[in-house]
Amino acid sequence: MPLMEPYRIKVVEPIPITTRPYRELALARAGYNQFNLTAEDVTIDLLSDSGTGALSAEQQAAGIRGDETYAGSRSFFRFRDVVTELTGYEHIYPVHQGRGAERILFSSLLKPGQVCVSNTHFDTTRANVELAHAVALDLPCQESKDLDSDHPFKGDVDLAALRAVLEGPEDVGLVLMTITNNGGGGQPVSMANLEAVAGLARAHGVPFFLDAARFAENAWLVTEREPGYGDQTPREVARRAFALADGCVASLKKDGIVHIGGLLAMRDPELAKRCELLLIATEGFKTYGGLAGRDLDMLAQGLLEVTEPTYLRARASATAYLADLARRGGVDSVRPTGVHAVYLNAGRLLPHLPSESFPGHALALELFLAGGIRCAEVGSLYLGELDEDGRMLKPAPYELVRLAIPRRVYTQSHLEYVGEVIAGIAKDPERVPGYRMVYAPPLLRPFNCTLEPLAQRS
Repeated sequence: MPLMEPYRIKVVEPIPITTRPYRELALARAGYNQFNLTAEDVTIDLLSDSGTGALSAEQQAAGIRGDETYAGSRSFFRFRDVVTELTGYEHIYPVHQGRGAERILFSSLLKPGQVCVSNTHFDTTRANVELAHAVALDLPCQESKDLDSDHPFKGDVDLAALRAVLEGPEDVGLVLMTITNNGGGGQPVSMANLEAVAGLARAHGVPFFLDAARFAENAWLVTEREPGYGDQTPREVARRAFALADGCVASLKKDGIVHIGGLLAMRDPELAKRCELLLIATEGFKTYGGLAGRDLDMLAQGLLEVTEPTYLRARASATAYLADLARRGGVDSVRPTGVHAVYLNAGRLLPHLPSESFPGHALALELFLAGGIRCAEVGSLYLGELDEDGRMLKPAPYELVRLAIPRRVYTQSHLEYVGEVIAGIAKDPERVPGYRMVYAPPLLRPFNCTLEPLAQRS
């Protein structure tokens, strides 16, 4: 059955249609790093689902009502009321985006040398833990290591490993669960796992927070996959997840469906006081946190819309459709498909490229060269350990390419175009060259590194 987007298009924006010679020059100018491409270079942009969604008519209307009073604006109280209803947390702080919330929380909570345990830290989350002079430790569940299995909750944390760490000699300062698990293939976390994590953290006196950037998508997958939740709404499941934790950080550029904005929320009044001081010093006053009043109002409306079952069903169906197109075209992806992205198995498609040639990055760049599609690597460029000269010391456990789907932006025909480009590459994958690192910064390597192609088969 054809997909039907549950909305009408009222405003359109032209997208660039380019030639391969143009794209080859653009990629060379960008140092073979897709983050350095410009919007004019890209036909279909699947680099990120963060801040790239389309606003609804109701969000636009809410923005017009925005109150730009410096302190205590009406927009803040509308935002606060929606967040409080959703999360149940008493202390609510808007920030400019998720990494602002991470920096404030980790700087206020973690001591140097302490461990922050997660199912998987995303790259900016890990960076903010390390900037607080703490240690980021990932404990993904064993099922996540099988990319082809249809285990429904491969985003879960390994409970036995978490228990061992909490009972061991490490000084654990925080347990942080990412829902959905973006760094682990966009896989959801079960409510059973969250409940067990909450119990372990509470028993050991360790704060338990959610990285809740995609809380609604995680809740949708719980209603679809976890026994006992099929008769609950996504919003009811989300409320229950928030109730298990002591607080959350969130980039609301994802499930807030806005272009800018984030959230820091918690129960502990003493921690809130420490965070509030740092927020005022670095983000803005506590009732705006670096955001305009119109942003706060659009966020409040987005947080209401994002848990609508019709919207979530259509979004999940579109992502599954793209994954199916890729598989029919000869390219496997992480199973089962999540909601916000399709993770292509580049290592399987490009076995002629060793990890030191960055096969995930190679496939991502080939998608751009072949069809103007920009996307992100999740493999050895992102997760591998390199020496100071850019040589591989330890590869990533997998070589993936993330096709992140912006919210309410692309139609079925756009996805079919992406599927055709993927299938075209799969017809002769050995033509895809590997790449060599030219420059690698010491932190957040994928954003600023430069590379060059290796010799290509004629």
